[in-house]
Amino acid sequence: MSAPCATTVSTAPGTLLYDAAALRAIEAAALDGAVDAGALMARAGQAAWRGVLAHWPQARRLLVVCGPGNNGGDGYVLARLAAEAGRDVQVMRLASDAPRTPLARSACEAFVDAGGRVAIFDGAALPAADVVVDALYGIGLSRAVDGDAVALVRAINAADGAVFSLDVPSGFDADRGSAPGPAVHATRTLQFLAEHIGLQTGDGGDHAGVLSLDGLGVDPAHVAATTPAARRVVVADLAHWLRPRARNSHKGASGRVLCVGGDHGFGGAVLLAAEAALRTGAGLVNVATREAHVAPLLARCPEAMASAVGTDAALAGLLESADVVALGPGLGRGAWAHGLYADVLDAAPALVLDADALNLLAGAPRPLPDGTILTPHPGEAARLLGCSTAEVQRDRPAAVRALAARWSAVVVLKGAGTLVADPGGMPWLIAAGNPGMATGGMGDVLTGMIAALRAQGLAPDAAAVCGALLHAAAGDVAARTGGERGLRPTDLLAALRPLANPDAP
Repeated sequence: MSAPCATTVSTAPGTLLYDAAALRAIEAAALDGAVDAGALMARAGQAAWRGVLAHWPQARRLLVVCGPGNNGGDGYVLARLAAEAGRDVQVMRLASDAPRTPLARSACEAFVDAGGRVAIFDGAALPAADVVVDALYGIGLSRAVDGDAVALVRAINAADGAVFSLDVPSGFDADRGSAPGPAVHATRTLQFLAEHIGLQTGDGGDHAGVLSLDGLGVDPAHVAATTPAARRVVVADLAHWLRPRARNSHKGASGRVLCVGGDHGFGGAVLLAAEAALRTGAGLVNVATREAHVAPLLARCPEAMASAVGTDAALAGLLESADVVALGPGLGRGAWAHGLYADVLDAAPALVLDADALNLLAGAPRPLPDGTILTPHPGEAARLLGCSTAEVQRDRPAAVRALAARWSAVVVLKGAGTLVADPGGMPWLIAAGNPGMATGGMGDVLTGMIAALRAQGLAPDAAAVCGALLHAAAGDVAARTGGERGLRPTDLLAALRPLANPDAP
């Protein structure tokens, strides 16, 4: 590898995310300390009421749907506070969901004693309300909702007003990022104690809406003492990895990337990877592709050095001079692809594998060089794990950890809430990107970007996280200028240079 022109510092960036077990541990630690359980519920209800006032100050009619546990108790507290403030408040529950915990019973009694009314859901549409508060189930529910709760969840989703979920949208799995059955689609979700990993990947965004957090006054030491599930990074964190270059930098110090791919009919894929590598700062970019693609590639991107290769010495010479090889964009799965794939894996100094390189690996597993980076979408991830795409999407955090362990590689699991993991490390979650990026060629751009960052001296995990974040951020910039629908991979290229230089004036 060449000398680095981008460096890391010791303190990791980002915000820590937690799973349900960790959140229970935080709550238990708080209750063992100076916080009374009743006081904690009161704080949750007060935080929820503040949320209503902050986001729907004009709301006069509130419908609070309460479950039998402490999440329902939080709802009863909110309902009492809203009623005391002069709002028209109705609480609704299932016939079978009378409060079951002592705290929930106490909160319900306080609401009724203050003149509140509790209605039983009859299976019909919910009464009109400006805001429907979902306090049905919290993190304690790890199964699909069933029975009468199915109709109630569907009624919440059909309501005309805004939907405000307390802690977790009911029915949604805040660990896995998926819903095992019907689940609430909230306008906003107020998380308690700490942020939930599952609300920020997979289907989390569609169910949770806009997220906010209230720590309920719990000692931060209790949170810090609990093992997190992931670390979330945002656009501002790019400066952690992308430092200004030395004034006497030269192209060799910025790394040499070789992009290998582009079988007949797929020349655009390897071109996208090469252009992205250049825009992300690689000093030199070579392309090994089919002869028919050399002239068009040079016409489009004269800065790249394109060569027609088979499985012979021409590729060997390119491999010898490369710091990093990006293998897979447009590679195909024919004899030409198989020959290049085997040669690269046998000789490449550092690897980023995508697209058909991942499919070839899944079809014929083999050990990978240390520091290899894999960038699968959920379908490719399923093939690499020998499972279905639905199983990957059902539990994305578990899938990315399993991929990293199975292949002893750094893995970028693409999709909503992209996740990055290396064997034994804490996963990273990329808090950027948009649905417009769900189009062919976006992954090829990402592959070239990660290869360029790796060539510039970033460690494999840092290159993967920084590359995925930079890629998603560029997609957001491109979407802001023209919308998400119709977004093309080439639209990201103009945004890459300013984003890759966060300290530039």
